Amino acid sequence: MKRAMAGACLAIVLAGRVIAQSDPTWRQPFDPIRIVGNVYYVGTRGLSSFLIVTPAGGILIDSGEAESVPFIRANIDRLGFRMSEIRLLLAGHAHFDHIGGHAEMQRLTGARTVAMEADRQAMETGVDRSALGAQGWAPIRIDRVVKDGDAVSLGGTTLTAHLTPGHTQGCTTWTTDVMQDGRRYHVALVCSVTVNEGVHLVGNARVPAIAEHYARAFRVLHDLRPDVFVAEHGAVFGLEAKAEKARDLEKGQPNPFVDPQGYQKFVTRSEETYLTQLRAEKK
Repeated sequence: MKRAMAGACLAIVLAGRVIAQSDPTWRQPFDPIRIVGNVYYVGTRGLSSFLIVTPAGGILIDSGEAESVPFIRANIDRLGFRMSEIRLLLAGHAHFDHIGGHAEMQRLTGARTVAMEADRQAMETGVDRSALGAQGWAPIRIDRVVKDGDAVSLGGTTLTAHLTPGHTQGCTTWTTDVMQDGRRYHVALVCSVTVNEGVHLVGNARVPAIAEHYARAFRVLHDLRPDVFVAEHGAVFGLEAKAEKARDLEKGQPNPFVDPQGYQKFVTRSEETYLTQLRAEKK
């Protein structure tokens, strides 16, 4: 148990560092897999992308880096779906490793793109306006702007946008309800809540209110209580271990992605990491 907890804590720390120094797993293939209901993982080994399938077409959340697009396309094909059927393109937050492929996805699919208001300018200009100030991306056309609490619907599936700022000003956690085997599951696609290496919580000139932003994010996340949670880096939610179990499931066995306790532990650990840094900077 101690070893597992240590591994989970390390995953949270690493997720905050990889954006500043590219992780080789970002460009390694990963077999697509059904998470629950109509939600599928179609990203690379290290960068998450999720496809939600509806009768009216698909919703893609996160496009990874620009280099991720061929991997995502191959995974969508393997699942028997078509890129041309994607109707909506969403994102967790405006960093190059999560929206770097958006412009190309727009070109390939013609999908309408949705953005949280606080990240809109960054997405449209291709400039990282977060506290990190990392590399940019190809400018993205925004078709709809949402605010905290807004709903995005397609083909009977509705996602709710929850503003969980800090990592970026418009960091968005999406929630939805799905059905599988006659049971309803509440799903959270959680935006990153790590503090990137080198980013200060006190006296931050780029985002002066960054500490308050993170505090708000954790208040929101504590209240969500999903049955299933996924995140923008697979290591954060144990993608590889859960996927291995899911591929070997026999009928009637529990879905390893159903992990409400794992979610609560993740939020608590992440908040503790944030508070530890905040206390250290205030000394």
